[in-house]
Amino acid sequence: MQRLHVGDLVQVITGRERGKTGRISRLLSNDGRVIVEGLNKVVRHTRPNQQNVEGGRIEKEASIHMSNVMPLDADSGKPTRVKAGYTEEDGKQSKRRVAVGGAELKQG
Repeated sequence: MQRLHVGDLVQVITGRERGKTGRISRLLSNDGRVIVEGLNKVVRHTRPNQQNVEGGRIEKEASIHMSNVMPLDADSGKPTRVKAGYTEEDGKQSKRRVAVGGAELKQG
């Protein structure tokens, strides 16, 4: 079970963006990294080309390691750890992501 999903509201817990929150826009699961909207911006200098005729400086979001972000609990609004919880619907058990405090984490 993955701890983080695209669309989750997360808070950065270490690094220069510490304490800031944002939504996960991309999940790079092979590298163990995430891209959070509006955080960890870097400047890329580019030459003029067909897509960008003028060239110049392009600001974009860089990835952050998964261990440096924590999902926010919907009830309290504080960062929380994630565990697997089970719910029973129609006689079937399904696995869900649950905050350690007990509230279910909603995706997106």
